[in-house]
Amino acid sequence: MSIRLRLTAWYSGILAAVLIFWGVVIYAFVYFNTYQEVEQQLKDKSERITNQIGVNPLSQSLDLDPFTESQLQEAQIYIQLWDYQSRSGKISGNMEKLQIQFPVVKSNEIQKKRGISKIYVNGTPFLVNQQPLSLQGTNEIRGLLQVGANVSSQERLLEALRNILVFGWLVAMALAITSGLVLARKSMRPLVNVIDAANQIQSGDDLSVRIQYTGPKDEIGRLIETVNNMLERTELSFRGLEETNKAQRRFVSDASHELRTPLTTIRGNVDFLKKLWDQESTDRPNLDEETVKQMSLEAIEDMADEGKRMSRLISDMLSLARADTGQKIELNPIPLQILVQEVARRSQFLDHQADWRPGDLSILNGIYVNGSKDYLQQMLFIFIENAFKYTPDGSVTLDAILYKGQVGLRISDTGIGMDRDEVPFIFDRFYRADESRGATPGIGLGLSIAKWIIEEHQGSVEVVTRRGEGTTFIIWLPVVFAPPIE
Repeated sequence: MSIRLRLTAWYSGILAAVLIFWGVVIYAFVYFNTYQEVEQQLKDKSERITNQIGVNPLSQSLDLDPFTESQLQEAQIYIQLWDYQSRSGKISGNMEKLQIQFPVVKSNEIQKKRGISKIYVNGTPFLVNQQPLSLQGTNEIRGLLQVGANVSSQERLLEALRNILVFGWLVAMALAITSGLVLARKSMRPLVNVIDAANQIQSGDDLSVRIQYTGPKDEIGRLIETVNNMLERTELSFRGLEETNKAQRRFVSDASHELRTPLTTIRGNVDFLKKLWDQESTDRPNLDEETVKQMSLEAIEDMADEGKRMSRLISDMLSLARADTGQKIELNPIPLQILVQEVARRSQFLDHQADWRPGDLSILNGIYVNGSKDYLQQMLFIFIENAFKYTPDGSVTLDAILYKGQVGLRISDTGIGMDRDEVPFIFDRFYRADESRGATPGIGLGLSIAKWIIEEHQGSVEVVTRRGEGTTFIIWLPVVFAPPIE
């Protein structure tokens, strides 16, 4: 059974119980007030008649003579007297006129049936007060007094009330069930929209589906808001996963391409050396020993260079793989001046054509950062090598600045620079500016590794560049101040 039907059943059941309860209360109230006055009238009349009935001293029997005929003529009251000893009785004139008599209760049952009870005579309802009569001074029951009233009008009133209550209950229940179904359907409609949206998402790939709701912010409104927020987060997560998968596929494709080139070169040189040194091969070129030796050395150098390139590529990919698996760098306080000065000294031995001009690094005296010495050096070397690579002539500088609790390590060059729209992509894996592809050596993983190292050190990187004028990278790191180094 659906929730809508269960809610309707519950509401209708509760309403039915309430209506039955109040119907019983109303009926009992009307019944009590309808018969109370008649019962009191019968009791008063019975008491007056009892006081007027005499006793024959000779026969010790009931003397009914004092009970005059005028008292038996009341139109609304029906009176019947019965003497158990003489087996005779009297009835009021209205009973004679209607030719009716109340059934006489046996003397041994009168104690059980005394009081007011309802009696049907020829199908007509009477409310009768039955009272036993005894001789004065004795407990022996000698007669029976029955005082009754026709309650047909009261019966019709109560019957009409019963019909009204029953019919009204049926109408109310029909309206309640109908309106309950409508209201329950209207109330549950937002939940149906939730189900439809979930089914739409399940059966398709459209995660942009949202549940439209303009009602009050009640429980259902909050539920729909929660579901919409969940759908939004799911969509963002799914989009992020899609982007990650695309980046992974692009990474694998680029890595395969980058690995294929040195492998092809190595295999080509191996095949060439095999032919060159195979004395029995018919494809062996007819060259003198000195030429063969020179060509062999060139082939071996090519293979060595490609081997180094593959080694660097695999090392870089390993670093990125560690980043992808969430590996954390162990951070310890490090004196920054010593680290940067060592990098500046060793950078002069890197391959470069531009002038290497390290600036004044004394501003770093006494400044510590929480980091890893090896990874920070690797990061700085990546930026410096990158600057050398794209600066065929001019200069590359390294200096430092302090600003609001952060230290900035600035690497600037006067190289080829880049367009502003290329900046968002330079930290992507295997990305290189189109003009530099093939012309400048590299595989496009260095800056990706550098960015990971910076993020692991809770830092950030700022890029300022212009085509043909050079590029400046500023690596910002949070600092810990310590006593100056003497």
